[in-house]
Amino acid sequence: MDKYSSFQHMSESEKEGVDYRLSWRIGSSGIAILCIHGGRIEPGTSQIADGIAGSDHTFYALEGLKESGNRTLHITSTVFDEPTALQIVRESEIILSVHGCAEVEEVVYLGGLDLMLRGRIQRLLSEAGFSVLDNAAPGLCGLEQGNLCNLSERSMGVQLEISRGLRSRLFADLTPEGRKQPTEAFYRFIQAVRDALEPLKRPSEEWTESVGYETSP
Repeated sequence: MDKYSSFQHMSESEKEGVDYRLSWRIGSSGIAILCIHGGRIEPGTSQIADGIAGSDHTFYALEGLKESGNRTLHITSTVFDEPTALQIVRESEIILSVHGCAEVEEVVYLGGLDLMLRGRIQRLLSEAGFSVLDNAAPGLCGLEQGNLCNLSERSMGVQLEISRGLRSRLFADLTPEGRKQPTEAFYRFIQAVRDALEPLKRPSEEWTESVGYETSP
């Protein structure tokens, strides 16, 4: 069970810039890539989300910075209420939320309400040599309407749950230094997901930075 019931609850006890950090950049595609359990909470997910986002998709992350005990920073997707994240998802057409699960088997579980995009991601990741299950385990399905990945303009999105075993394969290892050394499999994984998103990009002239966004730290 999570220690905190919301971001507001967490921010009353944990210090931004010391225990956790928020970062984001606004892209031109209408697609947002989220990582709300990044840094040392679910190691490797920040780098994966950042790689998928590239320079064209919006990127958002909450990352754990503690030397230990980062699991306490985990806020489940159905109650995650950090204001910038909520603004980003509500103003985006496509949401892809990247998470990590504990399995040692090398597998990706797909969840979320956007069945079309789930199918595209499953096919392209499978063709790239990854094991993908389009039927996430209980608790990893992301099917609740209130899940952050489903709060887009279209009221549906996709959640990737990437096993620890697979995340270990995408980097030299999952230590802070090891995560700075992506492997060939990392780039193959990133490209497959980006290829799945490519046909869904909004023409850049239709997407500009909203006045309400402040610059990311």
